[in-house]
Amino acid sequence: MLLTGATARDLDRLTARVFDSSSRNTGARLDAYRIDDTFHIDIDLPGVDPAGIDITVDRKVLTVRAERKRVEGENVKYVVAERPVGTVSRQVFLSETLDTDRLEAKHENGVLTLSIPVKEKAAPRKIEIAA
Repeated sequence: MLLTGATARDLDRLTARVFDSSSRNTGARLDAYRIDDTFHIDIDLPGVDPAGIDITVDRKVLTVRAERKRVEGENVKYVVAERPVGTVSRQVFLSETLDTDRLEAKHENGVLTLSIPVKEKAAPRKIEIAA
């Protein structure tokens, strides 16, 4: 239930660049999909400690921030250091039909999976006119 269309994709790319802490595109990559009545977002966060992942929802904007650090120590001497470090952030604009109060998150094998139930539709009801 993400916003769709070319404009939404362009906006998503722009926000990923704006909130990216480096000049390279190190914003977190994601897949979004729906299974039955649950919407899922998988965000790649390899090398990130799950305790350091910050997930917030404010006015239907989901923001995920995490920091990837290098191994440090007195005896650590890097020969090659290609993996990006620093803060990665990703914002996703959510649909009003998602129940963000029941959002669940799990981190497994470097992938953060967010599961957001779709709100139940209001059941139609008959309205009686008072006499």
